[in-house]
Amino acid sequence: MKILKTQTLRGPNYWSIRRQKLIVMRLDLEDLKEKTSNEIEGFYEGLVKILPSLEEHFCSPGKRGGFLQRLREGTMMGHVVEHVALELQELTGMPVGFGRTRETSTPGVYNVVFEYIEEQAGRYAGRAAVRLCKAIVNNGSYSQEEFDQDIADLKDLCANFSLGPSTETIISEAEARQIPWLSLSARAMLQLGYGVNQKRFQATLTGCSGILGVELACDKEGTKNILSQAGIPVPQGTVIQYLDDLENAIEDVGGYPIVIKPLDGNHGRGITININSWEEAEVAYDLAQAASKTHSVIVERFYRGSDHRVLVINGKLVAVAERIPAHVIGDGRSTISQLIEMVNKDPNRGEGHDRVLTKIKIDPTSTAVLKKQGYAMDTVLPEDKIAFLRATANLSTGGIAIDRTDEIHPENVWIAERVAKIIGLDIAGIDVVTQDISKPLREVEGVIVEVNAAPGFRMHVAPSRGLPRNVAAPVLDMLFPSGTSSRVPIIAITGTNGKTTTTRITAHIWRQTGKVVGYTTTDGIYINDYLVEKGDNTGPGSAGVILRDPTVEVAVLETARGGILRSGLAFDRCDVGVVLNVAADHLGIGDIDTIEQMARVKGVVAETVSADGYAVLNADDPLVAAMAERVRSKVAYFSMKEDNPIVHDHLRRGGLAALYENGYLSILEGEWKLRIDEAVNIPVTMGGMADFMIANALAASLAAFAGGVDIEMIRSGMRTFKASASQTPGRMNLFNLGSYHALVDYAHNPDGYKAVGGFVLNWEGERLGVVGGPGDRRDEDLIMLGEIAAQIFDRIIVKEDDDTRGRSRGETANLIVRGIERNGTKASYEKILNECEAIEAGLDRVSKGGLVVVFPESVSRAIAAIEKRQSFNTNGKG
Repeated sequence: MKILKTQTLRGPNYWSIRRQKLIVMRLDLEDLKEKTSNEIEGFYEGLVKILPSLEEHFCSPGKRGGFLQRLREGTMMGHVVEHVALELQELTGMPVGFGRTRETSTPGVYNVVFEYIEEQAGRYAGRAAVRLCKAIVNNGSYSQEEFDQDIADLKDLCANFSLGPSTETIISEAEARQIPWLSLSARAMLQLGYGVNQKRFQATLTGCSGILGVELACDKEGTKNILSQAGIPVPQGTVIQYLDDLENAIEDVGGYPIVIKPLDGNHGRGITININSWEEAEVAYDLAQAASKTHSVIVERFYRGSDHRVLVINGKLVAVAERIPAHVIGDGRSTISQLIEMVNKDPNRGEGHDRVLTKIKIDPTSTAVLKKQGYAMDTVLPEDKIAFLRATANLSTGGIAIDRTDEIHPENVWIAERVAKIIGLDIAGIDVVTQDISKPLREVEGVIVEVNAAPGFRMHVAPSRGLPRNVAAPVLDMLFPSGTSSRVPIIAITGTNGKTTTTRITAHIWRQTGKVVGYTTTDGIYINDYLVEKGDNTGPGSAGVILRDPTVEVAVLETARGGILRSGLAFDRCDVGVVLNVAADHLGIGDIDTIEQMARVKGVVAETVSADGYAVLNADDPLVAAMAERVRSKVAYFSMKEDNPIVHDHLRRGGLAALYENGYLSILEGEWKLRIDEAVNIPVTMGGMADFMIANALAASLAAFAGGVDIEMIRSGMRTFKASASQTPGRMNLFNLGSYHALVDYAHNPDGYKAVGGFVLNWEGERLGVVGGPGDRRDEDLIMLGEIAAQIFDRIIVKEDDDTRGRSRGETANLIVRGIERNGTKASYEKILNECEAIEAGLDRVSKGGLVVVFPESVSRAIAAIEKRQSFNTNGKG
């Protein structure tokens, strides 16, 4: 048993629209392909011994123990690996449940699909599951040591790649509000929303966080001075840089007890409180200076009371937590070291920020704090006696939090909200020391000791005691006030043929609205008239470029089969999803072997349309029309047939459609009709002679109308869009070369050839084709290309792509020739395998008044060769 390939899906996909985070593992069972689990001696016992929790898996029987029932009765090893991969993640605190296992057309090779929370952990779980199952098959068991290491590794991966508690709190609230989010590639920043409506944040810093406020909050002495100037109660203190100044500083603040801390520290690092002697002060000074980047130290008067964190967001207090330093409570029997070990066994405690609470560490700091209380690690603490392990109350050092939001005095609320505005922070964590938060600070000598930019949310979201507070909600309210959108219109376009042309027409129509349009095609990523990146850009990565761009107001995304299968869609939902057609192309690639399976792939776009959006479907293609049964959105049909029964029934029920009727492209809804224009007046239709271009224009017009574009703008867009080499390279580009014409089209499958043939067969002169096909297509597809070419052309030059895609040189051409010969027509042919030479030969040999049609691998190269001759003729030298 071996893993052949592992893919990570991150959006709506072939396997699930709702479960977007999936691992797809292509698994070869090898010598186990004919064996079910009940035929492998000791396998059931070995698996249950190491993973008894598989009892909780329902599987197809739909009940507890259902999977183990299947295991006893006999199931294939791919199915077992799926469940083990899921359970390994469950055991490490990652709740997952979705899985699918399906055999491919290759016997013994399975696609094992399972859900993940953290991508790297999910991929590891798949490898570990295979390793575990192989060990039990071969040896009857999997060692506990190896299993424990797998669990430890998974926990580490989860912790290392997780977003952090504050970030996850904001992301969870965004997901609850259906606000999309994306990771950015720098400084752990994330993006909420798409395009021009996006907002960025990093932990609890947002795009609204002013740099002046953040810098001021990082300057503790500057913060204290500006607050004091505003009449806010702050500790009496001073800043020093040399040990020689420490004694005078202690006198300046009124003597002991004092606090010493770094000028620019955070998370409680380098802070020592309640210092009562010169010896303690010297040690504290060294600790603080070591934690300070500027080697500057604050000396302050120590104020007695509890440490409170007050959270203010967008000028309003939203939560208050009392923070208690890391501590243990005696039971009269255990040493402090043993008590720490017991406390750390709490499942809510983890390393760093990966759990609600952090484990208490035994280190020189904790030992020193204990010594100050008269304890040591081996002290048996009396029952109910508290021993503190830290002087500061940070959760990151093992402290706990108690919610006090409902107890804070109104005057203290007013002070906290003033403080946030004085410092200039949209999100402020204000540290207050007071003996009673329910009383005004001045009555109990309470003070504001610090103001923090990017405060942690963990203590408020999951306090040790008291009510959890949804502190992410006011953040999202601030970033996206009521009535504002986090999204931009997304129009996704898929199909076997016509995607690029339809995408470009749709983008051109939307340009008429004056909005900034970002779009992706097989020839590049564009924003308005500007090329962002050249190349085939029809996958989720390219779509992400558009969705991350802060200037884009509308996204029109060509969406190809390959990207859907490799990674899923780049977006969680779209507003308009267009499916043009489904034909027998790319079959046998990526475990998609039938046209029905290909329809499932293309249907992902339609099924991802939001409930109030439109799935725009080709009513003339039965496989596409059938997608209407699976969508959650509204449906709009387009058709080249005036009498299409699906469209007529749809219109009777008040539906939306686009029809080619009486020579016009028209949009209909219910009983009314809006005519866009006659096809002969729309340049992209080649004077109304190219039926497939008319179909593309119908789909684009309907997609724009469904997206809210005015009919006049659609009409203007259709009249000004041309199938030129500049606007649609490789899509019905017709060149006048004086005594003959040349046509370049990127058609590379039988349906594409037929579509172009519909136009070419109307040509009155000789028709010469320079034809080829991608080498990774099935033999029967290449033979069919030859058959169709023989029906269209009088003369044929058969060439090959530079990239033969795994075939030997000449093999693809020979299959096309077989199709030409099988057709039985009188078309003559010759083979010129080099594409450049074949194009030149075609241009040289075509008769006067004839048409050379080139189906190139490289569109730009073919166009360049033709334009060179066009320029030659224009200059009068031909």
